[in-house]
Amino acid sequence: MSMTEKSAYLCGILEGLGLDETKPEYKIISKLVDIIDDMAAEIEDLKEEIDTLGDYIEEIDQDLGEVEEIVYDIDDDDCDCDCCCDDDDDCDCDCCCDFDDDDDDDDTEFLCAMCPACGEAIYFDETCDPEEVICPACQAPLIGPEDIDEE
Repeated sequence: MSMTEKSAYLCGILEGLGLDETKPEYKIISKLVDIIDDMAAEIEDLKEEIDTLGDYIEEIDQDLGEVEEIVYDIDDDDCDCDCCCDDDDDCDCDCCCDFDDDDDDDDTEFLCAMCPACGEAIYFDETCDPEEVICPACQAPLIGPEDIDEE
C-alpha cells in the first residue's frame, strides 16, 4: 500500500467514525489527517522526481563513457597482442596500453603539523614557508613570533 493509499484510508476512517465536527478534538484530528495527506502527496512527487533524475544520471553516465572513449582514445580493437585483457587497468604490457590510471608522476610531498592553538591537523606542501601557514580551523599561525629562534 502506497503512502497516498494509506492516507486516503485514514481519511476514510475519520469520516466513517461519525465524530462531532464541532468539537476541538475532531478539528485537530482532521488537520493532522490533512497534513498527512499533503505529506503523502509530496513524498509521491519526490519519488517520481528521484526516478526521473536517476534516468538522467544513467544517460549522463553513458554519454560520459562515450566521451572518455574519445578523449582517451580507448579502443579495444587497437591491440594485436594476446597479452591484453578487456580491462586496460589490469594490463601490464607496454605495447599498446598507454592509458595509465596511476598518478605516479605526482611527486608533491605534503607535510602535516598540529595547530598549537586548536590541535587541528594542518597539511601543506613543501613549497610553503611554515612561518606563513595559517590554521584553516581557527586562523591561528602555525608558528608564532615566540616560536622563531633568533640567531
